[in-house]
Amino acid sequence: MSGFAVMIGLAVASPAMPPNLSFDLVEGGKIDLTSYEGKVILVVNTASKCGYAPQFTQLQDLSDRYWDQGLVILTVPSNDFKQELSTAEAAKQYCAMTFGAELPMARITQVTGTGAHPFYAWLRAERGFEPSWNFNKVLIGRDGRVIDTYPASVEPASQSFTGAIETALGQGRG
Repeated sequence: MSGFAVMIGLAVASPAMPPNLSFDLVEGGKIDLTSYEGKVILVVNTASKCGYAPQFTQLQDLSDRYWDQGLVILTVPSNDFKQELSTAEAAKQYCAMTFGAELPMARITQVTGTGAHPFYAWLRAERGFEPSWNFNKVLIGRDGRVIDTYPASVEPASQSFTGAIETALGQGRG
């Protein structure tokens, strides 16, 4: 495999995710991103008390709308920006009760700096991307390559963002 793919727009091509990138889940167990090969994955670093937290509702709506077409959304709570609750269980419950979000949620995870989770360390090394705030979004294509990254200000329900998801969902279907 060549390690590069033609990407839409001006997004920089990147190698596919390395194997064995997994996140510990709040509910127990792990979620291995490579187990979603053939799916479109959206990974979002989150914080329950962030001003962008209402995006949880939009993320749940995206999951409901596109799950059957192959979209998987993983929320990754982080206290890197000092806006997360003290436990992952509290964050999961708060997001469900406040925003109706029942998305898969990782345990509280470091997403920046030298102690960043291996997924975010890989993004920094391969794409020069590191979350600058909560609710940064990483869209990964069916081939395991990063399509693009998005800042917190990009609303999940925006036409441009849903268009990128729809394009990604349409690619690589056999």
